[in-house]
Amino acid sequence: MQNRIYLDSYVLQQDMRVRMPKAILENIKAEKGKTFFDIFYDSKADEIILKKKKEGNQ
Repeated sequence: MQNRIYLDSYVLQQDMRVRMPKAILENIKAEKGKTFFDIFYDSKADEIILKKKKEGNQ
């Protein structure tokens, strides 16, 4: 089992956006408009995973 920390729940917006909890910005030092995320889908667990992209790999 992976180490996971529950941060919050959000509804999918009409324009397909998902708001990020402020806790993400604080915990992984993400910057609005600057930080990139890799997006993965785990079909077995039916989960979407956001992973902060390594610096220099944009």
